Amino acid sequence: MMRKIKQVTLQIIAGGNIATIIILLMTGYSGWLRPETFPMLSNIGLLLPVLIVINLGFLVFWVLIKSRGMLIPIVGFLISYVPVRQYCPVNIPQSAPAGSFKVLSYNVWQFGDASHPNPILEYIKAQKADIVCLQEANINALGGQYVDSVMQSDYPFRDTIMHGGDVVAMFSKFPIHGKERIQFESKGNVSAAFRVQIQGRTVIVINNHLESTGLSPEEKSDFKLMVKGDLSSDTARHVSKMLIKQLGTATKKRAPQAEAVARYIAYHRGTPIIVCGDFNDSPVSYVHRTIAKGLTDCYVATGNGPGISYHVNGFFVRIDNILCSDDFTPYDCHIDRSIKASDHYPIACWLKMSNKH
Repeated sequence: MMRKIKQVTLQIIAGGNIATIIILLMTGYSGWLRPETFPMLSNIGLLLPVLIVINLGFLVFWVLIKSRGMLIPIVGFLISYVPVRQYCPVNIPQSAPAGSFKVLSYNVWQFGDASHPNPILEYIKAQKADIVCLQEANINALGGQYVDSVMQSDYPFRDTIMHGGDVVAMFSKFPIHGKERIQFESKGNVSAAFRVQIQGRTVIVINNHLESTGLSPEEKSDFKLMVKGDLSSDTARHVSKMLIKQLGTATKKRAPQAEAVARYIAYHRGTPIIVCGDFNDSPVSYVHRTIAKGLTDCYVATGNGPGISYHVNGFFVRIDNILCSDDFTPYDCHIDRSIKASDHYPIACWLKMSNKH
């Protein structure tokens, strides 16, 4: 009798493991769904880390209880390898070779409290990156003279593009020869392309700040409380419904922005391209997949772990990116958690340009 109960119990657990893998695949490949058609499903990729952990839990269970069952979670990870690696890559670290240059991308959140000396500006200066792409970078809030006094000696070239109050900025050790805004509909977000002369070649550096979640500070606070389990079941149910609706609406707006950036990249195919910035979406999203098509995700290629770059209000996910065309080989892409003056962590990478022309 006990043997029969154990057998049935293991079958139920195996069924739960298989169901988890099916949902893991659905969330991992949710980036293939068009947000305009499936707005409510467009953000289920945010559940991917939870499902990875659950499948790992099943793996531990089978190792301890019945080793033959290990095959289920192992096969699950194998068939979901692409999205799992996209979310949480594992790579052998490699140092950047001579001739590489450093790129830093950072959503600076209007430079925090805009104090003088400003910790964000001092941090950027200390990193000694060759190209710095900033989002939510209203330099006027700090004062242009102060910014020049801190940065001019290291970054002789600086430019910005503003739209609807949003500013993306670039500091560069290489000459900037031109800029243009990538056209898409938005009240307060912007993507811009800067033409930079690097090692004798013209490189297009695209700096993005795409549509945010649109959640108010109160709604973000409620979500954080829900994640911590500090809300009643009725309130948590209301918050979760609100969140699904709000995130779906934001993704629906963000999708055509990503498509506009992708069209710009496709039009300039053949020119070396670097894409930086805050995509406001997960590594397995439609937005990321659309922009990254034909490019190398530098973090996936060289980074390790989930690389969480947004770190407040319970939204722990990598939404900041550095991508490049095959004119470059990336090295040591990482998220720097040493500075918390913004709601984002900076992402940095070394790039080595190929010799082809």
